Amino acid sequence: MRKVEKIDGLVPVKNAVITVFDKSRLDILVPGLINTCPDIKIYSTGGTYKKIVEFLGDNAEKYIQEVSKYTGLPETEGGLVKTLHHKLFLGYLTEKYSTAHQRDLERENAVPIDLFVGNLYPFKQVIASENVDIEDARMNIDIGGPSALRAVAKNWHRVATLIDPNDYLMLLNEIKENKGSTTPQTRFELHKKVFRHTGNYDMAIADFVDPIPFEEAKKSYTILNEK
Repeated sequence: MRKVEKIDGLVPVKNAVITVFDKSRLDILVPGLINTCPDIKIYSTGGTYKKIVEFLGDNAEKYIQEVSKYTGLPETEGGLVKTLHHKLFLGYLTEKYSTAHQRDLERENAVPIDLFVGNLYPFKQVIASENVDIEDARMNIDIGGPSALRAVAKNWHRVATLIDPNDYLMLLNEIKENKGSTTPQTRFELHKKVFRHTGNYDMAIADFVDPIPFEEAKKSYTILNEK
């Protein structure tokens, strides 16, 4: 492992990934980003992509691309795998002042991601519902979201991460004040929120499944070839 010793203070927002379950305030965030960063390219998935295209209208093609077109791999049925792709994670994790990392990006025809906007499947809300069973809970365990959030938050030196729609205006104001760029202090504070959020998310899953005996869990399924 090599320690990072040199980072940029101001990082221009040129490439963003937006993939959210909670789509509130996207109609504020996305136009705000485009107004402040007119050359921005946004990569998005599924329902998030459709929502953004809906309010961008005729301008959508200029600013947004589906992640599946960027990676060259279609989403799997039901959105099971959308964002777990080497090309995306290169963009999340590469360091600007690593020559080897820049060669990796060039080899894969990938771009460095400067802003990631994501939030997770509503696991806590699901398990709070009446008559929820282990299969209802299992279907709402987010995989791609936490993986991406951990990657971008680890690389806070370069990537700003938004998990809370209440932070959208704050970041838009900062980007506007800094001519299209994020500051290291804000990137650092935002990355703290990510690890607290993903930690709480994993703990909620563990707290739900841990007390359930297998004999209770198996009632949700027809188990084939059981001895």
